[in-house]
Amino acid sequence: MPHLTPYQLQTFQEKGYLILENYLTPHQISSLISETNSLLSTFDLSTHPLTQFTTGDDDENPSRAHVGDDYFLTSGDKVRFFFEPDAIKDGKLTKPKEKAVNKIGHALHDLSPPFEAITLSEQNAAIARDLGFADPRVLQSMVICKQPSIGGAVPPHRDSEFLYTSPPSAVGFWIALQDAGVGNATLGFYPGSHRRRSGGVKRRFVRKYNETGECVGTEFVENTGDQFPKGLEVEEDNGDFGEPEVSEIKAGSLVLIHGNVLHKSERNTGDKSRYAYTFHVIEGGEGWEYDGRNWLQPPEQGFSKLYR
Repeated sequence: MPHLTPYQLQTFQEKGYLILENYLTPHQISSLISETNSLLSTFDLSTHPLTQFTTGDDDENPSRAHVGDDYFLTSGDKVRFFFEPDAIKDGKLTKPKEKAVNKIGHALHDLSPPFEAITLSEQNAAIARDLGFADPRVLQSMVICKQPSIGGAVPPHRDSEFLYTSPPSAVGFWIALQDAGVGNATLGFYPGSHRRRSGGVKRRFVRKYNETGECVGTEFVENTGDQFPKGLEVEEDNGDFGEPEVSEIKAGSLVLIHGNVLHKSERNTGDKSRYAYTFHVIEGGEGWEYDGRNWLQPPEQGFSKLYR
């Protein structure tokens, strides 16, 4: 199976991200887009709670708390739909549902045959081996739609803040299903930020509980555990990560994203959608622990194994 070259591994280790073009064939891209459109057109709006996806750390909209209702918190083993905040006014959609969804998640890799075939593949297993995973587990798979003109920005963050293992181990697999360029919500990375002392996993996104032990949403808390993956050489720095590198990413490209690298995406200001499929891999081997406070908890059978 295809594997990462020494140069590609070095680039990933130095920058914290790596773009692999033509990772999917045109037929595979078409299959995933068709499945996405089918899911968007057939889900039942009449019983939907109109849950919006919000990041909770957006300086432009500080009053928007991160999504944390039951519909969101129990989505780890289901296929559910989350709306753009700007597509809802006075409790009603202002656009057709197909044009109002922010993302579909979070178990496409288990419940949708086309996405399962792309995710739990020997191709991805080969990459995980090259990255040093002993027992990679797949979780949090989703299509991010970035709808025309309303696709919201995602502020700078680290993926290991949301899917924390001790020590950190998350790697994002981000696949462009449509071209992503300047103006339509492409990705921006702060290269090398994953190796900086000031760039550790200093906060975590967890379930929030009240005095009686009832889960009442989500929140960010200080991370008191390990901040860096095993074996990562950490450099001292002054906390200035510089300007992000903004990438033109062609449909079919895979972007590998280190769990500690700081990255973001801008608002989609164009007139075309920017579909992307993303899932995460964490280490399930001995010596790593998935935290019980994380917003997403494993189903009864555990997270999906990538090595078969």
